[in-house]
Amino acid sequence: MNTSTRSTARTVGVAVRAMALFTVLFGLGYTAVLTVVGQLALPAQANGSLLTDSEGAPVGSSLIGQGFTDADGVPLPHYFQSRPSAAGDGYDAGASSGSNLGPENDDLIAAIAERRDQVAAFNGVAPDDVPADAVTASSSGLDPHISPAYAEIQIERVAAERGIPVAELRALVGEHTDGPQLGYLGDATVNVLELNVALDQR
Repeated sequence: MNTSTRSTARTVGVAVRAMALFTVLFGLGYTAVLTVVGQLALPAQANGSLLTDSEGAPVGSSLIGQGFTDADGVPLPHYFQSRPSAAGDGYDAGASSGSNLGPENDDLIAAIAERRDQVAAFNGVAPDDVPADAVTASSSGLDPHISPAYAEIQIERVAAERGIPVAELRALVGEHTDGPQLGYLGDATVNVLELNVALDQR
């Protein structure tokens, strides 16, 4: 074996050993350390921020919106409703997207007008009282939040359906309302799934 061949074999051997070492360190070790730290420090977030029903069965993630409708897509009146979704057939986590329609698009304008009338009739309010997030989808189609204004126009409907005093339900909505991030970034929001799970667990 000449010098060149030995040098090449030594170089390949070093490369193979280095690849094996770094695969173990960063492919397995680093992943294992992050998994352990995540489970110990932030177990809810590490497991997808899952919410469970009263029997402990997962009902969804607080990070991903979902619809509260029957099998035919009709909104269930005893639940707070989410904002519209353009993700797949609606809240499809595998097809996150917006409608990509511009604000002057005729189809979007017509859809918003139709949704406004439907939301107003469903909640027994005037069309002018329907907030923007009740009739427009988010850019991801998976926004789990609605505005306090949209929650407010739904309170009387849900209270009547569930036989809950309006004041008590308004207080529950307040408990599930988060202020702007860091106190000044964005607007206050209501997590719809968290609120509906709390309603079911009353």
